[in-house]
Amino acid sequence: MKRTRGRIVHVESLDDLDHRLAAGATSMSGWRVRSVDLTGRSAELRRSRVDGATFLGCTFASGDAERVAAAGALVLPAIPDVPVDVHRSALYTAEELVDAPAYEDSLDARAYAWSQRPWEPEQELAQTLHDHAVDQALQEWVRGRRLVGVMGGHAALRGDPTYAAAARLGQLVGAGLTVATGGGPGAMEAANLGARLADRPAADLDDALAELAEVPSFRPSVTDWARSALTVAAQFPDGPESLGIPTWHYGHEPPNLFASAIAKYFRNAVREAVLLETCDAGIVFLPGAGGTVQEVFQDACENYYADESSVAPMVLVGEEYWTRVLPVWPLLRALAAGRVMEPHVHLVDTVEEAAALVGGGQLHHLPSET
Repeated sequence: MKRTRGRIVHVESLDDLDHRLAAGATSMSGWRVRSVDLTGRSAELRRSRVDGATFLGCTFASGDAERVAAAGALVLPAIPDVPVDVHRSALYTAEELVDAPAYEDSLDARAYAWSQRPWEPEQELAQTLHDHAVDQALQEWVRGRRLVGVMGGHAALRGDPTYAAAARLGQLVGAGLTVATGGGPGAMEAANLGARLADRPAADLDDALAELAEVPSFRPSVTDWARSALTVAAQFPDGPESLGIPTWHYGHEPPNLFASAIAKYFRNAVREAVLLETCDAGIVFLPGAGGTVQEVFQDACENYYADESSVAPMVLVGEEYWTRVLPVWPLLRALAAGRVMEPHVHLVDTVEEAAALVGGGQLHHLPSET
């Protein structure tokens, strides 16, 4: 039985339901019963007070759904022809998303293909319900954890120095905090990889990087790319947990498979907001392009209007990149001037310095911020 109690109780199996009723429960108010076959529990439903209960994707005996709805329960039926469970109660795992030998046959690929179909009201409802369920599962997962975001370009190839630096950052930060990324390839994959190996020697990370470099990109074969990641991940099954928050909006890019928990959304706007809000211990921004720049200023906006107790560190890595290639730093520094966020905005040149600023490493020398 899942140990939920209080105002909301999640019931996800028939055994769980039977256990609670046998323990003396007479009211289901506040219960969220998900995807349970209740066709053999008509008598139990009649004996229980069901007003305030929610039944999501459950199967009922004839007439029971109508009767419990009339008694004050909310009954949301399963939506046919949807590849994902819109009433799920947990975040995804890599093995769940990539559940077939060929990537094109996997749940991840099927969900993306389904999301690209011509718009229908049922499809819109299913995506909304799914993303709400992922929201609820993510709130439960982050409880009690302090998360540091690592944002950066999706184009970094395995084997490149930028990929290795992101992995080193993930390893440093993951030693004391929980790493969260946008869940995609490139720097995001590298950071989740590093976090997975945060309790391992640096040599193990070097070996993993070398093995992954044999398949540097998900093009031309997502299957080969995913298989190499799963092979490496299997060598370190019990590493520290980390989080990926990808989206099927960018479904042409597969999710990275090194995060232990994956909160995958259909709507990118929801996903972007959730990603920033989740990172309560700050965000490190590695070199990236349009998406990373967008995330910098979304985060800056949150900090700009925050009070002293709510500001989270922002650390940009790469002085040359952020002052000359994409001169984000001068504008960010001007925006922060005189605000409570000012001492929390940093520009550094190494991932070691960045990790130290968010509590993931030892800072020995911080260069002047130009």
